[in-house]
Amino acid sequence: MLSDSLLTYLLIAALLLAAGVYGVVQKRSFIGMLIALELILNGAGLNCMAFNRFVAPDPAVGQLVTLFIMGIAAAEAAIAVSFILAVYKRFRTMDPSRIFTLKE
Repeated sequence: MLSDSLLTYLLIAALLLAAGVYGVVQKRSFIGMLIALELILNGAGLNCMAFNRFVAPDPAVGQLVTLFIMGIAAAEAAIAVSFILAVYKRFRTMDPSRIFTLKE
């Protein structure tokens, strides 16, 4: 069965990583970049869980690493949203190319 192989999970994780990198490079707003960064972290978490299932002798290691990645993603989202709100309050735009300086 195709869905029960390590290669399938790794290909899906690589697609998530590629979509995330493309989104970070191409998006014109901070929210789009934040969503793309979440895709990258989800790809990393999927890799950890795939290797946990097919390769690791101790199943708790991959799960703990994935939980750590999820915690980092939550903290990154909270900090990024507060940064986006501060930038919008200061410059009245969410377009990164229209922000020239962050000093007062």
